[in-house]
Amino acid sequence: MKNKLIRAAFAAALSATLLVPTVASACTTVLVGKNASTDGSTFIARNEDSMTAWPKYFLVHEAKNNPAGTMYKSTGNNFTCELPAHAYKYTATPENDESEGQFEEAGINEKGVAMSATESGSYNDKIAKADPLVEDTGIGEDSMVTAVLPYISTAREGVERLGALVEKYGSAEVNGVAFSDKDEVWYMEIGSGHHWVARRIPDNYYAVVANQIAIQKIDFNDTKHFMWSTGLQEFVKKNNLNPAKSGFNFREIFGTNDKDDLTYNIPRVWYGQKVLSPSQVENQKIDSTTIPFYRKPDKKIDKDAIAKVLSSHFNDTKYDSYGKNEGSLRPISVPRTMESHIIQFRQNMPVEISGVQWVALGVPETSVYVPFYAGITQTPEAYRTGTATPSDDSAYWAFRTTNALVRPQYKALMPTVTPVMNNVTHKLNQNLKASDEEAMKIYNNNPLDKTALQKYLTEQGEKNATYAIDEFKALNAQLIKQYTALNPIYHNSDL
Repeated sequence: MKNKLIRAAFAAALSATLLVPTVASACTTVLVGKNASTDGSTFIARNEDSMTAWPKYFLVHEAKNNPAGTMYKSTGNNFTCELPAHAYKYTATPENDESEGQFEEAGINEKGVAMSATESGSYNDKIAKADPLVEDTGIGEDSMVTAVLPYISTAREGVERLGALVEKYGSAEVNGVAFSDKDEVWYMEIGSGHHWVARRIPDNYYAVVANQIAIQKIDFNDTKHFMWSTGLQEFVKKNNLNPAKSGFNFREIFGTNDKDDLTYNIPRVWYGQKVLSPSQVENQKIDSTTIPFYRKPDKKIDKDAIAKVLSSHFNDTKYDSYGKNEGSLRPISVPRTMESHIIQFRQNMPVEISGVQWVALGVPETSVYVPFYAGITQTPEAYRTGTATPSDDSAYWAFRTTNALVRPQYKALMPTVTPVMNNVTHKLNQNLKASDEEAMKIYNNNPLDKTALQKYLTEQGEKNATYAIDEFKALNAQLIKQYTALNPIYHNSDL
């Protein structure tokens, strides 16, 4: 696809300059069912990886009516589709430069549905021959959130709408897409030009996905937990694509299990499961091709546990990216992460308060997840500002600068960053707890009038963002002083 190729080529050129390896596929996804979390929340989360210096925005799109015949047109390729009559309000994290596609990536709509797109993947040669991608006119990552999220009222509807678009127009890429609401978490995989499957994550399980088709056994008799494209079974049978004599394993039929998977994809899933289910993976090899799609956690999962996974680099193992194995395996957190999000829906709250989009701009290992309620009507100006050139008024650059300073002197500077991150995270968690209580008071006082509630929730997002940005700007100033002192001296310093 045009935009993905351009972004990949730019990243490759930049990485060549910095002596950092790169590939086109990127991102890591975490999905958590409501009974696997500490408080009954559902979670979908992902690192958006592509470019080392490519600003992202965080916006609110107002609800609107579309006149009959309103068309969506991608700027990334020639995908076009007619839009439904009404678009719900939704949040999104688009590109600073949308000339090659919007890439809105993740958000929550006013109906209490979240979407994260995409987890890039690959299909095998047999599938490519039988049902090739529709790169010129099919739907791709750049269009998915924009063309789907404003028009759905449940997570299941999200799968249905995107599936219908793929079947009608084709898909430009192999992708994984997450949908959630208060009750359900769905993971959908587009495995070819027109075929896809979706698996509801069981309520007491979680999943970690890393640039490889992950969904395994499909039960075509269980429509409560599985969805699939029209004619999928017939397509596979007609083209003799199933390597097994019985059953239907989507990963084995559509996916890859090659050398690149062993170093680039599988190790990230291994580590995510090691963090969340350590007792269950003691004998699981880091390059095992039989790692299950989902597991039960050893203990209930909260937002901070997901953040630990998304900010990791094989910590406390012999594979640590900052240890002897530097560069040998692809970690979860990388310099190419542009933004990371954790989207949470809590129980027993109105949707405006229940939904929280935790946004970490830049690299999550050296950033913090700032909470924004689903009921906000505007994002802070710093999240709507900034260009490819670093600027003081941009939230993206405030957080991205920290990683740029730390990475070349990681061992010396990370001890300065960690306590600041911990303190800011703790404060933001406290702030959310306090604002939850006040927001519920406002809601209970007048459930039919959302104006006061929306105003309060928007103010809390502004408050939390300002606090986090100010703390990181102060941290960056301190890091610059330390970094300067670490510069090597190339002359006799006694002279």
